[in-house]
Amino acid sequence: MHRLVTLLLAVAPVAAHAFCGFYVAGGGASLFNDATQVVLMRDKTRTVLSMENSYRGPPEDFAMVVPVPVVLKKEQVKTLPRDVFRRVDTLSAPRLVEYWEVDPCYLEPEYRRRKGGVVAPVPAMAEIGGLAAGAPLVKVEARFAVGEYDVVILSARDALALERWLRENRYRIPEGAEPLFRPYIQAGMKFFVAKVNAKKMTFEKGVARLSPLRFHYDSEKFELPVRLGLINAKEKQDLIVHVLARNQRYEVANRPNVTIPTNVDLAPSAKSEFPYFYVSLFDRTLARNPGAVVTEYAWQATSCDPCPSSPLSAEDFALLGADVLPTPSRPDDEWAPERQFVLTRLHARYDKTSLGEDLVFKAAPPIVGGREFLAGDQGLEQGARPDTSNNFQGRYAIRYPWKGAVACKAPVYGRWGGPWPSVVDPGGVRPATDTAFVPRDPAKVDALAESPIAELSVKGLKARAGEALRLAAPTKP
Repeated sequence: MHRLVTLLLAVAPVAAHAFCGFYVAGGGASLFNDATQVVLMRDKTRTVLSMENSYRGPPEDFAMVVPVPVVLKKEQVKTLPRDVFRRVDTLSAPRLVEYWEVDPCYLEPEYRRRKGGVVAPVPAMAEIGGLAAGAPLVKVEARFAVGEYDVVILSARDALALERWLRENRYRIPEGAEPLFRPYIQAGMKFFVAKVNAKKMTFEKGVARLSPLRFHYDSEKFELPVRLGLINAKEKQDLIVHVLARNQRYEVANRPNVTIPTNVDLAPSAKSEFPYFYVSLFDRTLARNPGAVVTEYAWQATSCDPCPSSPLSAEDFALLGADVLPTPSRPDDEWAPERQFVLTRLHARYDKTSLGEDLVFKAAPPIVGGREFLAGDQGLEQGARPDTSNNFQGRYAIRYPWKGAVACKAPVYGRWGGPWPSVVDPGGVRPATDTAFVPRDPAKVDALAESPIAELSVKGLKARAGEALRLAAPTKP
């Protein structure tokens, strides 16, 4: 699940997104998940899991295996259009914006006060028999077809028997699967096995593009099975989890949580190097917070500022599961509380040795950060802080100081807005997507960050330039 719930499986020579299950194929073929996205929608005990998969391997029949807490019925499974995953990923991705300083002699608009700070105007932008007498060790609970998928729901009482079932059905599963099956079986989980008919697949440059799958179920636990995705893992994997829930942000309950440093001003050269900067920032955040899951976004899904894409629509919510949630929406009131979904983006990076269990989610209080909000005399707000609603994002800015004439007695500097009339191509908001595929260079943070990053003890280019000037100044006799 490479965006909403995205795990990365390594595909030499580049990293790839991981998956909350794994692929099995006939004939001993090696399959790699090249990119997977997962979106989780949660309301009360209902979870709707949507995932988009692509894989790199031979164009032959294969299957994916995903643990699920209940036996799914055909009406609980459907296919989705791929575009909805792009919209979610782009909306929540870390973003680079550009601001131009307003003419220092411009008198309007007036600033307005808010909670002791100043808000500057922001530009609009099959069964097998048991090995002993009694019930079978592996049982086919359901069979049905959805799109290009032939789905089998399995229950199992023994991990070796499940492995045997897959092998006897001519699927060569990776070595080491049995120990990873065991905890799911002990927990009473079922196994969603979706076999893909290769004749119905579309291949683009050797990558199979599969119809996204969505299924829903009821469970007291809100968790994501990710350990099976480690079966084929070779290197580090990235996991991006998007959670949509009514008026609620989520964190991970069984791992440390940290927010990404935000509101960092960057050098103009970052315009072409933003993905490299962000990967460096993310890696250094994890180095300071080993094992943590990083919150990159928590915002009402019907709004954004600045917006790299349009906010999610009622149609998007329905596609991703709102049509099967227990709390109905009021179609006559777009802003009714029950329709206000918060989109949370969680990002983890791990390998076989650092991920010991599946991810369990917990409700978390609202936070704000990453906005054009001046915190009194302290300058632009930094980091995340508690508030009454969720408005947090990873936002990074290139700022262009005023270069024109200053023809007034009391100029006011430090006001930022849209591009000057002379700017030909302002570029717009740039989201950092597919960062798992970006070459990693730890030095990019120091090379591109103009402002300090307190969480990482980064001084910033401006502070370092000031220090250099002081050191170069002649010493008074």
